[in-house]
Amino acid sequence: MRIILVGYGVVGKGVTSILARRYEEKFTNYGFNPKIVAIADIDGAVINPRGLSPEKLEAIKQRGYPISADPEFGHPGKTALDVIESVEAEVVVEVTPVNIKNAEPALSHITKAFKTGKHVVTTNKGPLALAMPALTELAEYNKVYLRFSGTVGGGTPMLEFAKRCLAGDKILAIKGILNGTTNYILTEMSQNRISFQEALANAQKLGYAEREPSMDIDGFDTAAKVVILANWIMNRKITLKEVDRTGIRDVSLQALDEASKRGNTIKLIGSIDGDTPTVKPMEIAKTNPLCVSGVLNAITFSTEFAGEQTLVGRGAGGMETASAVLRDLLDIRHKLATKMLR
Repeated sequence: MRIILVGYGVVGKGVTSILARRYEEKFTNYGFNPKIVAIADIDGAVINPRGLSPEKLEAIKQRGYPISADPEFGHPGKTALDVIESVEAEVVVEVTPVNIKNAEPALSHITKAFKTGKHVVTTNKGPLALAMPALTELAEYNKVYLRFSGTVGGGTPMLEFAKRCLAGDKILAIKGILNGTTNYILTEMSQNRISFQEALANAQKLGYAEREPSMDIDGFDTAAKVVILANWIMNRKITLKEVDRTGIRDVSLQALDEASKRGNTIKLIGSIDGDTPTVKPMEIAKTNPLCVSGVLNAITFSTEFAGEQTLVGRGAGGMETASAVLRDLLDIRHKLATKMLR
């Protein structure tokens, strides 16, 4: 399987590390022979149609930016769109930064991949939040696969759990803590009795929150994940503008204290239950399985036959998210192999 990697940040480096590590094991156990034939980043690209060796990938990572300065395979100034169009490959792995204003440049990368007959694995929530129904239709039209398990839950297989482990049952509702940053802030406020601003500053110092934290604390990240869950798991063709969203800026220490007296706490909950998907701070019991602390994520699927099923795990991190990319690549490889046997 020839792979074009678009984006070479924390997740992109994690993808190259995971594919290079235990290469023989993947080939022996899964019949999976991944070859990264190109990496495209903001400065240009590195391209080797025969595949970049693990040693070369490690050398590129150690050298740092610009990756296109590689003396053997560097192509300064070559854009990701040029690479996707001109380099032969089966899969594009799109791991550029999230942009929920217009989803670019990821949206263009994904559509270009589809139109050139390439499957896509992405960890980028932007295109899915703004245009998921259109993207799934475009993938079907071009007879390619779109996979995105790293967009919800990071390394925790939330989408796969619902799609595979609960297959045959009917999922009636979904509720979850889907953003580790807001969960950390609310946990700090509740446990250490500090203000929202103090907890946010701590999260920024630890690298959990960005300098401009709106994506997390205003609920956009959680809302994007609600869109993905609604489309993929519940077949609800919605986009970000249809989510009723409220962030955590107005959650006070007094409100947390009052909730605690009732044996409860306040968490930012993404919910698909009823007509309008929502993201808002909600009071939940401290004994609720969803009530996880720190940067953990948790999701509860309410089903017709199996009742409530809750999954808990880390929702972010470079290697964790990269592991989701590997799961998606293996899924595509399995589907392609199954097609060939028919």
